[in-house]
Amino acid sequence: MTGTMAPRTVMVLAKEPRPGRVKTRLIGDLTAAEAAALAQAALADTLEAVDDLPGVRRLLVLDGRAGPWVPPGFAVVPQVGGGLDRRIAAAFDHALGPEGYPGPALLVGMDTPQLGPVLPAVDFAGHDAVLGLADDGGYWAVGLRRADPALFHGVPMSEPVTGEAQLERLRGAGLTVRLLPPLRDVDTVRDAVAVARAAPGTRFARTWSGVAHRVSAGDVPEGRA
Repeated sequence: MTGTMAPRTVMVLAKEPRPGRVKTRLIGDLTAAEAAALAQAALADTLEAVDDLPGVRRLLVLDGRAGPWVPPGFAVVPQVGGGLDRRIAAAFDHALGPEGYPGPALLVGMDTPQLGPVLPAVDFAGHDAVLGLADDGGYWAVGLRRADPALFHGVPMSEPVTGEAQLERLRGAGLTVRLLPPLRDVDTVRDAVAVARAAPGTRFARTWSGVAHRVSAGDVPEGRA
C-alpha cells in the first residue's frame, strides 16, 4: 500500500544445525541428532520465508560452517565473537555500515519457523525501528534504518526481560518503534508442540511429528499451549 517501507536487507542469525550445538534444551527428551534435525527444519523454514520476499538482499549471519542447506541467493556472513548483543550489533554494522547499503534492515532468528505469514507485512513506514517480541520475554526480530552498536551493547540477552529491555533501549535512543506480532520461540518441548500445531504445513511440524512419540505424555501441553 502507499507509504509502506519494507526492509531492503533481511538477515537470519543462526547456528550451524550440528548435533550437540543447537536445541540443547530438547536433549534428554530427544537425542542430540533429533534436536539438531528440528533446528535444521526450523532454519529451513526461516530461510525459505526470507527467500520468498521479493527484491531484498539476503544474509545468513552464521555461527559455524555453511552447508548444502543454504539456499542460493544468500550471502553467508560469519558471526563475530562475544555475547549475543555484540553479534546482533555487528550484523547490523555489516548490513548497514561502511559499504553504504541502503536501509532499512531486518534481523530474524532461526527459532520461529512459523514466521512466514508475518514477514511480508513488516513495514518501517513512519518508524525508525521494528521489534517483534517473543512469548518467552525475548524477541524474534529487530529492524533498523541505521546501524548503531549502542542500541544493543549491554542489553541483557536470553533473559525474561530481554524484549522489554531492547524496546526500552530503542525508545531511550529517541527511536520510534513499530511492534510486530508476537511469536513463540522454540526452546522447549512445550514450545515445539505449540509451534507445530500453529504451523502444521512447515518442515518443522513435519519433523516434529516424526520425533514426538519420544516425548512423554506429561510433557505435552493441553490444547494449543
